[in-house]
Amino acid sequence: MIREFGAADIVYLIAAARWTVALALTAMVGGGLLGLVVAVFRVMPVRPVNWLAIGYINLIQGTPLLGQLFVFFFGLPLVGLSVDSWTAAALSLSIYASAFFGEIWRGSLQSISQRQWEAGAALGLTYRQRLFNVVLPQAVRISVAPTVGFLVQLVKNTSLTALIGFIELTRASQIISGATFAPLPVYLTAAAIYFVVCFSISQLSQMLEGRLRVAR
Repeated sequence: MIREFGAADIVYLIAAARWTVALALTAMVGGGLLGLVVAVFRVMPVRPVNWLAIGYINLIQGTPLLGQLFVFFFGLPLVGLSVDSWTAAALSLSIYASAFFGEIWRGSLQSISQRQWEAGAALGLTYRQRLFNVVLPQAVRISVAPTVGFLVQLVKNTSLTALIGFIELTRASQIISGATFAPLPVYLTAAAIYFVVCFSISQLSQMLEGRLRVAR
């Protein structure tokens, strides 16, 4: 039975947006941890480690996120590893994010003057001490803007998980659109919710950049 698009549907979309945010945050944490390892591997003065990181980045960035989602959701059960849509979405988005975070942070690390490394070495610091105590604090300030820019993209990319049945904002919109036959107001409402989430992230980024600038 066809019904009208109403307030209850808007509440349902807002509730579904919680899973969009939760998935994006999960991917940010998982991808951030793995991306930090990738970034460090990219700048380490060890060729095999560099090649491993470069190969990983090229593989992940060179394949579509949708394909990675399908590999985890449909491919893993073929080898006896059954996963639900949340697990498949979280894993694929985390791995996808790690490749981009790795390159963003690698660029930030390499933008720090070589003299900073040399100064740390002159003080008798080990490579690890120079990296974590001298270079990383400076690189963090540089990386804030591109990191948040990618995070906004990550929030919007969560919409692809609707294709494996994960009920987030886009999938909820499809469900309501099918029940009300009113796609325009449904998807306009969903777009407005996406805008609020992404705009809020951008505003938080500006506040963080301001604080880091003052701290500097």
